[in-house]
Amino acid sequence: MTQEETKTIAQYNTFQNKVYLLIFLLIIFGLVTSKIHYDAVISERIYIAPQKETSLISPLTVLDKNLYDKKLLHLANHPAPKVVASGTIQRATTTYIWPVKTGYPNYGALLPFNRIVAYYGNFYSTRMGILGEFTPSIVTSKLRNEVQRWQIADPSTPVIPAIHYIAAVAQVDKGSDGDYLARMPWGEIDKALNMARDMNGILFLDIQIAHSNALRETLALEKYLSLPEVHLGVDPEFAMKGDRKPGTVMGTLDAKDINQVIEALAKIVRDNHLPPKILVIHRFTKDMVTNYKNIKTVPEVQIVMGMDGWGTPESKISTYKQVVYKEPVQFTGFKLFYKNDLRKPSTRMLTPQEILKLEPRPIYIQYQ
Repeated sequence: MTQEETKTIAQYNTFQNKVYLLIFLLIIFGLVTSKIHYDAVISERIYIAPQKETSLISPLTVLDKNLYDKKLLHLANHPAPKVVASGTIQRATTTYIWPVKTGYPNYGALLPFNRIVAYYGNFYSTRMGILGEFTPSIVTSKLRNEVQRWQIADPSTPVIPAIHYIAAVAQVDKGSDGDYLARMPWGEIDKALNMARDMNGILFLDIQIAHSNALRETLALEKYLSLPEVHLGVDPEFAMKGDRKPGTVMGTLDAKDINQVIEALAKIVRDNHLPPKILVIHRFTKDMVTNYKNIKTVPEVQIVMGMDGWGTPESKISTYKQVVYKEPVQFTGFKLFYKNDLRKPSTRMLTPQEILKLEPRPIYIQYQ
């Protein structure tokens, strides 16, 4: 082989080696970039999947039952034991009916870990509550002030602001469908929802029922109740039986009506993997709610029986003792009226400190 041929072969081998090296580097680069892309995809999946699973309720999270029991006992507000002259402690022998012995709620329950302070009303009416009297910015500013007052009165219990909006309003006219009920446009409910969200609070949608029924009106609001921050209020005062117009006689709901609502809310919670819903039931007479002992408690729904009457401080406390304390269901609420509670002979509203002396302590407070 000539020297020239040897040189040519050497050059060819060098070129071939460079090609092999380039191919090898390209393969390595491809593997590395594929690995990076794969890792990025896996990293994204690892990041997103837990968000979907734990944004509302995670099967790995459990209720703190010890804390729950302690909070219930705090709300029960039993009289302190007396110390007699000898220095010994004399404990009461009374059998307490509070706290109510019910099952534990699902994880994520707001009560009794928080107190809720709500503003009530309808945007179309200045007479139905504070929500219709002022602009949203003024309403939220006033509500924040009330929240702060309650937080100062009971520092051990965080306070959540709430908008309690009447979404189905009883009417004196039967309307086109004959149920004496005006259902609010979605835009008005959206307005209430946005107010609650702006405060990092929650929303209650209230139904006055009239000649409809509680279950039907609950299901009519299902698209909102499927949101985690939306809860429900039911007003037996305007739930009519027979052919009487709303407002002419006191309405009433039976435990079977309330249980249908509870079952519907529980199903919404299960279907949408939500934390428990709160159901507020307005009450200021015994006949407004019948067969209270038959009301069923379930892990998906927390029931608040709210004292809804107005008058002097003494009369309001008396009503609370008669229709809420004596007929325990689960939790209690108390309503305050900026105007009606000042009607003569009353001269003032109850303060948070006075309400917190009640037995049991209300966990839901509403201002109208």
